[in-house]
Amino acid sequence: MIKRTYFFVGMSLFFLITACSSGSVKSETNELVIAWPQDIGAMDPRGYGASQMFAQNLIFESLVQYNDEGEIEPLLAEDWEQSEDGRTTTFYLREDVQFSDGSPFNADDVKANFNKVLDNRERHAWLELANQLQEVNVIDEYTVELTLSEAYYPLFEELALVRPFRIAKEVDGQYVGTGVYELQQHDREERAVFSGNEHYWSHSPEVDRLVVQVIPDSESRMMALDNGEIDLVYGNGLLSMDAIQYFEDQEGFEVNQSDPQATRTAVLNTNRGPLEEESVRHALVHSFNTNQVVQDVFYGTEEPATALFGEHVPYMPSVEPFDYDLDYAAQQLEEAGWILNEEGLRVKDQESLSLSYVYDANDAIQRTVGEWLQHGAGQVGIAVQLEGVDNQAYLNAQKSGEFDVIYQETWGAPYDPHAFVSSMRIPAHADYQAQLGLEQKAEIDQMINQVFITTEESKRTDLYEEILQEIHDQAVYLPVSYTSTIAVYHDGISGVEFAPIPYEFQLEKVKKNASDS
Repeated sequence: MIKRTYFFVGMSLFFLITACSSGSVKSETNELVIAWPQDIGAMDPRGYGASQMFAQNLIFESLVQYNDEGEIEPLLAEDWEQSEDGRTTTFYLREDVQFSDGSPFNADDVKANFNKVLDNRERHAWLELANQLQEVNVIDEYTVELTLSEAYYPLFEELALVRPFRIAKEVDGQYVGTGVYELQQHDREERAVFSGNEHYWSHSPEVDRLVVQVIPDSESRMMALDNGEIDLVYGNGLLSMDAIQYFEDQEGFEVNQSDPQATRTAVLNTNRGPLEEESVRHALVHSFNTNQVVQDVFYGTEEPATALFGEHVPYMPSVEPFDYDLDYAAQQLEEAGWILNEEGLRVKDQESLSLSYVYDANDAIQRTVGEWLQHGAGQVGIAVQLEGVDNQAYLNAQKSGEFDVIYQETWGAPYDPHAFVSSMRIPAHADYQAQLGLEQKAEIDQMINQVFITTEESKRTDLYEEILQEIHDQAVYLPVSYTSTIAVYHDGISGVEFAPIPYEFQLEKVKKNASDS
């Protein structure tokens, strides 16, 4: 039934788009138009929630950056040195940098921005650096010193992240940055326009004007790309796989895909209802046909996931995968006292085995994963209701724990594993709430605290193995696939590259040929 539904949807989209298609790019040569499912939000370098990370990255820069080879390299800091005990790091800043309003950048700006993180430390505590950072001292105009409470191995990786340690300056109630673009116009819930920063210290963007068009619906994004209203769709889940297949078959379009960057998962709430039982969690994960989902939904473009992180992620131990096994799933439920009734639904103590799956309604892939989860669970007598909500409600559900099962992805390099694991200790994402029902929760959190300040590599490896093995054995996460970023664009577009950090879109490198205007 699921396959026939996808075919029907795909064919419906095909006829709809064919009728609307113009096959040409309508925007100007010096203007790149992309689609995004929601407003970019407030451009606050320390903002979360509605603030979109790719947009923050266009405006705000960090002291260091994470490159394509997985190495840290200079950005606003051109050099640095560390004390022998690893607690103090001195950064030597570039002296040729200005904010987009023309004002100079110096060590005082670093101190002011980092102190704002420390002043609101609790909000940023999901990232361990916000807890470890104790003091920021200005040595001279272009030298700044960071002092940590302990030697902290992911220091540079966390400084490179999109937030919260980026540099900004408040001008007339708005934040400006040192990045390649500045925000020129913001029509909320409609579009945002970025222009090249004329004071930028390095290279200028290939296209001076960048327009982010808000198109919440995936089918509408597909039509807008096909008829030339937008130039590029870049991201994960912005187009259905049927739509991507359509563009691969069409002349005049390019479809590119990155290497695996993160993991699609369904997070199971161990602190709520039937999922408090380990047997129910194991039944659910073993009822999910990962291999078939990868073939039928992702057309083989993604790899089946076997754990929370892929083998390419540092410190990820080898774990036994959750094989698709309906007999084993049914056995787990039977032994736990969940008996099939006449309607084919599991019941125990007059309670039906019914779960909710919460997902972002703007993401076509998230819903599709839910449909397959619903299908597999139904085969062993577990009812799953799909609850599509807007993005903010989805984020709120993660923090509050108001979910049985919720879609979530890991964050990719350089967040995985350390930053992702760090966030498990506080209610910033679904992980904390989902793990609250585990008897070992306090022990897991204590091991996480230790892994960051352990200087001995072998001990750090052992701690990560214990943490990740325990979470896997408890079936907190249902691994789906190792996800990639997908870019779909017109032939006249070039220079589309995949950033090493999934949330950084290297749009400043994208070129647009004059023949496509």
